[in-house]
Amino acid sequence: MPNVAKGDGMRGLAVFISDIRNCKSKEAEQKRINKELANIRSKFKGDKTLDGYSKKKYVCKLLFIFLLGHDIDFGHMEAVNLLSSNKYTEKQIGYLFISVLVNTNSDLIRLIIGSIKNDLLSRNAVHICLALQCIANIGSKEMAESLAPEIPKLIVSGETIDAVKQSACLCLLRLFRTSPDTVPSGEWTQRVGHLLNDQHLGVVTAATSLIHTLAQKTPEDFKNCVSLAISRLSRIVTSSYTDLQDYTYYFVPAPWLSVKLLRLLQVYPPPEDPAARGRLNECLETILNKAQEPPKSKKVQHSNAKNAVLFEAINLIIHHDTEPTLLVRACNQLGQFLQHRETNLRYLALESMCLLASSEFSHEAVKKHMDTVITALKTERDVSVRQRAVDLLYGMCDKSNAEEIVAEMLAYLETADYSIREEMVLKVAILAEKYPVDYTWYVDTILNLIRIAGDYVSDEVWFRVIQIVINRDDVQGYAAKVVFEALQAPACHENMVKVGGYILGEFGNLIAGDQRSSPMVQFQLLHSKYHLCSAPTRGLLLSTYIKFINLFPEIKGQLQDVLRNNNNLRNADAELQQRAIEYLQLSTVASQDVLATVLEEMPPFPERESSILAKLKKKKPNVSDIEVVKEGKKSSNPPTLNNSAANTPEATPASAPVPVMAAAPAPVQSASDDLLGLSAGPAAAAPITNNFAAPASFAAPAAPAGGGGLLVDVFDTPPAQNNVSSALAPQAEENFFNAPAGETAPSGDTPASELDGRFAIKNNGVLFENELLQIGVKAEYKGNLGRLGLFYGNKTSYPFQFFTPTVSCPGELASALNVQTKPLDVNTVEGGAQVQQIINVECISDFVDAPVLSIKFSYSGSMQQINLMLPVMLNKFFEPVEMDATTFFNRWKQLNSPGQEEQKIFKATFPIDSDTSRTKLLGFGFGLLDGVDPNPDNFVGAGIIKAQSSQVGCLLRLEPNMQAQMYRLTLRTSSTSVTTRLADLLLKLF
Repeated sequence: MPNVAKGDGMRGLAVFISDIRNCKSKEAEQKRINKELANIRSKFKGDKTLDGYSKKKYVCKLLFIFLLGHDIDFGHMEAVNLLSSNKYTEKQIGYLFISVLVNTNSDLIRLIIGSIKNDLLSRNAVHICLALQCIANIGSKEMAESLAPEIPKLIVSGETIDAVKQSACLCLLRLFRTSPDTVPSGEWTQRVGHLLNDQHLGVVTAATSLIHTLAQKTPEDFKNCVSLAISRLSRIVTSSYTDLQDYTYYFVPAPWLSVKLLRLLQVYPPPEDPAARGRLNECLETILNKAQEPPKSKKVQHSNAKNAVLFEAINLIIHHDTEPTLLVRACNQLGQFLQHRETNLRYLALESMCLLASSEFSHEAVKKHMDTVITALKTERDVSVRQRAVDLLYGMCDKSNAEEIVAEMLAYLETADYSIREEMVLKVAILAEKYPVDYTWYVDTILNLIRIAGDYVSDEVWFRVIQIVINRDDVQGYAAKVVFEALQAPACHENMVKVGGYILGEFGNLIAGDQRSSPMVQFQLLHSKYHLCSAPTRGLLLSTYIKFINLFPEIKGQLQDVLRNNNNLRNADAELQQRAIEYLQLSTVASQDVLATVLEEMPPFPERESSILAKLKKKKPNVSDIEVVKEGKKSSNPPTLNNSAANTPEATPASAPVPVMAAAPAPVQSASDDLLGLSAGPAAAAPITNNFAAPASFAAPAAPAGGGGLLVDVFDTPPAQNNVSSALAPQAEENFFNAPAGETAPSGDTPASELDGRFAIKNNGVLFENELLQIGVKAEYKGNLGRLGLFYGNKTSYPFQFFTPTVSCPGELASALNVQTKPLDVNTVEGGAQVQQIINVECISDFVDAPVLSIKFSYSGSMQQINLMLPVMLNKFFEPVEMDATTFFNRWKQLNSPGQEEQKIFKATFPIDSDTSRTKLLGFGFGLLDGVDPNPDNFVGAGIIKAQSSQVGCLLRLEPNMQAQMYRLTLRTSSTSVTTRLADLLLKLF
């Protein structure tokens, strides 16, 4: 800091501040301020030129008035003039005024940027620091674009002093957070890593913050920093608190720098170099060892700093997930915090143990603390800590402790806070299904769940228990018995009535032999709840009554009386009225055989994923993602309800569509609600019975299952049921042309040849899909112009940061194809969201290759890159041509020069079908000419390739041989390269 002259005290400012403080009322203060503003305005407008001291004094007064809450609409230019002063105090006040009062949209911003740039290029370190601080304070996009290229030079320059390097790193970090695209990349990114070895720890701390943020976007550029970070961390961890006097905080050496270095290492996988990995493990072991040492101070600041480093080290251990010893030690250390008197420590320990529970190395160690976690669930005062305890119980649950954990969670559910009850219900339902003792225990658990927390039991939960019961013959009688007993309770939740109505309607005959549960008793029990239920539940009960007419003909009269009741036949609810009328007519007109056929027992539901996990994922993304990680890491997963009996003939998968009586429609999901295919799919359209459905006008539309549902708003074609890999959208195959069975959307870089067969005749489809991202394309072409809409869907619960798609035309393609890409409006794609990008294409001349789409984004701190070929092929610019036989043969004879004809005889890849071949050729772009070829089985076509520089006529003759399952393809065009390219594309279709 430069010396400030004694005369720079600004006596006038001190007098003005004193006058303001001595004002007895608001009016007096306003009067004094107005007087001062008038004086300052006259001074600025006067003919006499003010010296730097006066400008500084008046600008300072304006700043003080602004801080009092008054608007300032003049003086900005004088403040800008102060920036060109060589006096530190004047320049400082100018920068302070600009940082506080100048708007980023001000007309003066260009003048300010010019002055700042001059200071950045000066050799005065104080001036440079003032400029950097002002840039960081304002941080506008325009300022970033103008000044960002200058700042890296200061960071890596050998002449820059430490204070300037420190300010420059933090300034560049601010600009990167404001506008990532404006920060240039280059040689400096390789050199900035060496600042981690700087002797000045302030520089190291600032550089680490900068590198950590930049590495999240482009980790490859900073891979060399890993070894440097480990080296620096090792020196800090092994040092005594007396070694780093200036950076020791309550006996903890450089805690902030240690935390930043540990976070930087979490961006990268474990180091491959054995020496570096060994040194890092030593650092982590040292941190864990120091946590066990007696505290060097009783002050809370000491424990806070020490624990901050410890928890970040544990996060790194969990991130690497490769060292069993460290993982178990971390778990044991966290276990000690579970009973700590500090609430924050208990919360953090539970949160970290949730992550440890997902590791196969530390899962058993986490389970040892189950009793402590259950005690915390019962005794904690803070609801957030109790919620983390629920999360940890959910994460540590497996087949060995499922019964105890579910019982404890059910017991706590009766007194749980309302804010976490719905989430707990979902978790109990998932655990009961995932780790069942047996099917009767599962049914008992879900019914108990409905009894305890019926208001928080979503439709997905009771749908699921119905689904399991219908798919398992050995549990149907037991389910009918226990649900009948549950309905006898004086206070019975409506969800219990729904379950009871459905199960008794299907399997009530299994318990009808007992006089205590005779048909009439079952009917009277259900009907006693009828008037207390909502309209959807009443509709379900009416469906139960028509089922009873089939199951128990002896009580048909009483059931028909209910259907004839005016409250039903003339109900204001159209759904109930229609059901009553149709059911009454059905029971009256139809014979017993017809009734038995129409109202027969529901068949087992087909295989579907359970929708409960999807519901939990939307409710609390982080916990359900932990579950997915745990399942992916464990070598042998415990069986779920249905796969535990996978060897029995009647076993059915644990995922079937949820049964829904038409009177109780399930909520219809939006296109992006169920990205991972966890939804029950067409649950909402399930029938009342297997043959007697509600009117179409009242049936809820089916929600598409699978990741393909993400793009349901893009494509018009309905998804097909295909047997494809579970990792990809079940509808992905439908979006490609004639994909072979089992073919899925590409999951890596896609070469042009791979795209040809799938997109040659199809403009819409899933271009790419993996567990993170789905890319759909919808295109339209006219003449030599094309327009593609790319739809990027985030299938995860976490945002994609720095999401940057770019399109390039390699080599000669740049001169043959003009591609214009509209940039995305955002650079972050939120979890479950979808963004659209428009690409305009113009065909200049014929081409072979396809444009390359390169996508970069950061996911959970890891940088992802995907390269794909866009489905832009030569035939997309085809226009069909109609002509008669004479014209066709005349042109055919004219195209007889060398290279203008291409003939291929090849084996059919797909079964030869005339209609399919016609569809393919029309989709390819040819106009088919019927009656031209003497053989009606042959295909003759014509078209024109539209390009800006030329138009290429194309004639085709395709001769199929059904007996030999072969084709002869003859193609003639006016361009040799076009002939070859079109022939290659057509071969992949047949």
